[in-house]
Amino acid sequence: MSNLFEQIKVRLKNTTKKIVFPEGRDERILTAASQLGAAGIVTPILLGDEHEIRQKAESAEIDVSACELLDPHNFPEFDAMVDAFVERRKGKVTTDQARQALLDKNYFGTMLVYLDKADGLVSGATHSTADTVRPALQIIKTKDGIQKTSGVFIMVRNDEKYVFADCAINMNPDSQDLAEIAAESANTAELFDVDPRIAMLSFSTKGSAQSEETEKVVNALELAKEKNPSLIIDGEFQFDAAFVPSVAKKKAPDSEIRGDANVFIFPSLEAGNIGYKIAQRLGEFEAVGPILQGLNKPVNDLSRGCSAEDVYNLALITAAQA
Repeated sequence: MSNLFEQIKVRLKNTTKKIVFPEGRDERILTAASQLGAAGIVTPILLGDEHEIRQKAESAEIDVSACELLDPHNFPEFDAMVDAFVERRKGKVTTDQARQALLDKNYFGTMLVYLDKADGLVSGATHSTADTVRPALQIIKTKDGIQKTSGVFIMVRNDEKYVFADCAINMNPDSQDLAEIAAESANTAELFDVDPRIAMLSFSTKGSAQSEETEKVVNALELAKEKNPSLIIDGEFQFDAAFVPSVAKKKAPDSEIRGDANVFIFPSLEAGNIGYKIAQRLGEFEAVGPILQGLNKPVNDLSRGCSAEDVYNLALITAAQA
């Protein structure tokens, strides 16, 4: 396990964070939840039919005795949850529609987080990103002043840590979106002991090329500085100008980012997704995430190809965010 997760485990020691897993019958989820519960790091809440969960765990020789098991169909406070959901949706759903929605484990789990019965949620092992994110946006919602959630990866290799955003959610962010993503990524970086030095990436460095795409990044930089004057942030940068001191000296000699950026804001989802996978596969970085940011409470999305270790690690991060 990387130093990042060892540090998180130390931070979480003696806390009582509860993380809800809507996919309670998935063997990867059961394995990770068993390990988390046995270590006393977090209390996992597994959703689904209790008998089915125990049967699946027993057949896989997984001990879930340290986990809480909840079935939406037999939840004693279900009626109160329905009322709270109707109120939260502000007339957009009827009581019957709310009752039906909350039988969906992602909606039910997200309501547990909203009602402070859990501290965060991890889903996506068998569900799509939309299945995980939609309830979070409808129920937990984004923080004041934040229009959209975004997805970051913490890229880890030995003692190196970098933040890449947005690599998961927003296909073609505009300047306002990029400014928000930069500010939220700085907060995420600090959560993982990275002192944020932010580079707004492009195919141009400081006007070496001009187009609508580069102007979008330049405008985003100005908006980010205006909203958060304390940020150490600059752009637009090609990646080498943001990361290699000798290149930065030639291409951006007057910048406060001197080839030492550690938070990289990509101009599009296409670029961000390609970028993190290149670092992961060619640079042998561990890609931790995607970590969703901008929400009032932590909800995080797994890849459907995830391993039990991925589940374990993302649960640690979710607890740290909480």
